[in-house]
Amino acid sequence: MKRTHLLVALAGLVLALPLVATGSNRPGHIDLPNGWQPEGIAIGNGNTFYVGSIPTGQVWKGNLRNGQGSVLVPNRGRQAIGVAVDQRNRLFVAGGPTGDGYVYDARTGADIAQFNFTDDSSFVNDVAVTKRAAWFTDSVRPFLYKVPIGRHGQLGSAQSIPLTGDIVYQTGFNVNGIEATPNGKTLIIVQTNTAKLFKVNRRGVAHEISLGGATVPGDGLLLHGRTLYAVVRSPQDGVLALRLRPSLRSGTVCARSRMRTSMIQRPSTSMARGSTPSTPASRLRPVRRSRTG
Repeated sequence: MKRTHLLVALAGLVLALPLVATGSNRPGHIDLPNGWQPEGIAIGNGNTFYVGSIPTGQVWKGNLRNGQGSVLVPNRGRQAIGVAVDQRNRLFVAGGPTGDGYVYDARTGADIAQFNFTDDSSFVNDVAVTKRAAWFTDSVRPFLYKVPIGRHGQLGSAQSIPLTGDIVYQTGFNVNGIEATPNGKTLIIVQTNTAKLFKVNRRGVAHEISLGGATVPGDGLLLHGRTLYAVVRSPQDGVLALRLRPSLRSGTVCARSRMRTSMIQRPSTSMARGSTPSTPASRLRPVRRSRTG
């Protein structure tokens, strides 16, 4: 399968997104503002993509074809971890330790809504959007946060859905990345500290996905057909491709791609354009060269 790897590299004071071009007119890299600390990334309409900055909550909007872009969401004293875009061109952003989720106009960056999921210690980490809801994970509290989406796109009141079934929260960083099946009826989540994957229904009941002994210390997830791509952390630092059974109750690792550890400290989330999954990285350290393989 032809893949496009989207990595984030820090060279001096310039943060860039090196790209393996899928066409001769695509840029070799895309520069982000100095000091940008990326985590989540999402593809919108056409060649548009969005990258959040963790400590400020800013979101940068760019074009994959020409490399041009600018800050869409300014610094409002928030945080930006996972990001997702829906069919109505709304940008959903997970707010990390704020306990909040944010919704912005993906065209203008204007505020649409803010949801305070909890005032307790939390880390709202990632978000997946279906036709009828936006689902946020919490890496500290055993809940999913659901924002209902009505028939005409109206956003409902946030709901806290307890996670039950096979999953047990432990000390450390728990549920991280989240993906949804195309019909929106089933969610897939990864528990980073146990390196386990779970299939979750809309009531929050989780069933562990059996992987034949394989572990997935994952961060971001991307479901493409029955292939699940998981961005994984140290010591693997790369991307795992897992072929899931139709029931989503089991699967096997079918491919593995390592990232060059001389370039990054930690990969983060994932995105896709068409059939080409991509991965960014964050928590970077300076390197001599910005080229990645």
